[in-house]
Amino acid sequence: MSLAFHTALNGALTSIPSPEVSYFDLGPLRIHFYALCIIAGIVVATLMTNHRLTKRGAEPWVVIDIAILAVPLAIIGARIFHVLTHPNFYFGEGKNTWSPFEPGSVWAIWEGGIAIFGALIGGAVGAYLGCRWTGIRFWSFADALAPGLLLAQAMGRFGNWFNHELFGLPTDLPWGLEIESDNAAFPPGLAEGTLFHPTFLYEVIWNGVGVIFLLWIGKRLQLQWGKLFAIYLIWYSAGRILWESIRIDPSEIILGLRSNVWAAIIGVVLGIVILIVQTRRHPGTEPSPYMAGRGRKDADADVQSQNDLDDFVDVSEPPAEVTVGATATSTAPSTEDGSR
Repeated sequence: MSLAFHTALNGALTSIPSPEVSYFDLGPLRIHFYALCIIAGIVVATLMTNHRLTKRGAEPWVVIDIAILAVPLAIIGARIFHVLTHPNFYFGEGKNTWSPFEPGSVWAIWEGGIAIFGALIGGAVGAYLGCRWTGIRFWSFADALAPGLLLAQAMGRFGNWFNHELFGLPTDLPWGLEIESDNAAFPPGLAEGTLFHPTFLYEVIWNGVGVIFLLWIGKRLQLQWGKLFAIYLIWYSAGRILWESIRIDPSEIILGLRSNVWAAIIGVVLGIVILIVQTRRHPGTEPSPYMAGRGRKDADADVQSQNDLDDFVDVSEPPAEVTVGATATSTAPSTEDGSR
């Protein structure tokens, strides 16, 4: 009987137990809860993004065409980033680096080991290509995605809980996380029953609050042109700086800091730069979620935002783009006496 369950029977929770199982078998197929958490997050993010992008005037479910490219590249980028920042896990004498049929290979993503910053890089490349394909403005898509992406990251963190991984320093707080002493990440020299900071839970709460904040500030300040996505980067990365600083799982150390701390610092800086640059370049609202010269395939369909008086989106026809210094191709009509 786990410590948390025992104390709960006595009316006081003194720890958080780790799940006893991390997968279930469906015939010959093994289903990992880690994967289910990630898939659930992707589905929720897609639904939220579709709703928000459609309200801005985009064609319903155009987000699927973008996700077809963005999601696979995000997963690939996440795995590559993790492998490159944890080389001792996969390379060296006695390591199973390349065999996909044995545990510990670079392909064994079901064992855990994806990095959100790698997912952001790979996903951004895929989203950019998908936006070029569909005609959606990249920044319109990024802003529509931001709250759903943060919620997906919160959901994905439960996968780390099921995998008994990525916990923090030892603690005697009543919400300490139980980790079995034979876990490979259990620090040597600590007594059996030592509790650890549940960093997965800290990030779930931080991201959950962030979703509410993004939805509120996005509507309150009418943030478009990538400004809401910039605030997402700042919010998420600031939290990661804190949680990464108390995690004790092995990581590459660069100038005294964990590699993911540096990635989070870069995320904060990048978010600030995007916010400043886009605020100066685009002080108003977007004329359309589509690029100039592109538009909905179902042009005669109703735009949802036209029926929402509280929506700040301008759904009028985008203005014609004029090149600075170009010669006018039309003249004012002449009067009968030839004057203009």
